[in-house]
Amino acid sequence: MKKRSQGGLVYSTDQGRMCPGCRNPLDDCTCRQPQLPAGDGVVRVSRETKGRKGKGVTLVTGIPLAEKELKALAKTLKARCGTGGTVKDGVVEIQGDQRDVLVPLLEQKGWTVKRAGG
Repeated sequence: MKKRSQGGLVYSTDQGRMCPGCRNPLDDCTCRQPQLPAGDGVVRVSRETKGRKGKGVTLVTGIPLAEKELKALAKTLKARCGTGGTVKDGVVEIQGDQRDVLVPLLEQKGWTVKRAGG
């Protein structure tokens, strides 16, 4: 009986998974605020081909934004470069060698940007 009075809805077919703390859908959870990635305050732009069958991608790491803002930033960067890309584990991946385009764009946002790697 105690579980019913203190517990809450775990899953709803209407809204999906529910947070047990604030009893809101996990997308709208107010008790678990997203943590910003800890870093040294420098955004690094590098190029990598490892594990991609020789295809190069530009990696942008160290951006101090939450997940939703990071995805929105990635969308604008991809549109500006005219290529595809993704966000994985707080790292923005843009297809191709786009370092020359991305560094000035990120500096305009007010971040300290370094070209990392070769």
